[in-house]
Amino acid sequence: MRKVIFIGQTGSGKTSLCQYLHDIESTYLKTQQVSYYQDAIDTPGEFLENRLLYNALIGSSVDAEYVGFVQSVDSQVSSYPPSFAMTFTRPAIGVITKIDKTRDEKQIEQARNYLRLAGVKQIFETSTLTGEGLEEFTQWLFEATKK
Repeated sequence: MRKVIFIGQTGSGKTSLCQYLHDIESTYLKTQQVSYYQDAIDTPGEFLENRLLYNALIGSSVDAEYVGFVQSVDSQVSSYPPSFAMTFTRPAIGVITKIDKTRDEKQIEQARNYLRLAGVKQIFETSTLTGEGLEEFTQWLFEATKK
């Protein structure tokens, strides 16, 4: 599996994704610093929410093969500047999280639009609570290794 750095707002589901990918029991603690897993890097939401900390995201991404832009489906805002994916030297993917919280296509489309505006083309829709979309996401990560 390829290593992914997950960036996104506080509470968007970055830590839950890391725990799922590494078969770790879910614990809900606020991420205070960059956390390294075997195949993932978890970043504090503040690194995205404060543009003075963008360099920390960029520096941390050097150890990753993909940059995962995480957008919670229930967030009414995006912290990603337009074309933010161009800031990184790694390919970007988008992960919409908490998809179990809505079936409203407008709300899902808004999350997709936030990620597209950030410059993401490949988007996965997931829920770590129900498992929805996670098999497809992990399969893609393993297949990406073969390319």
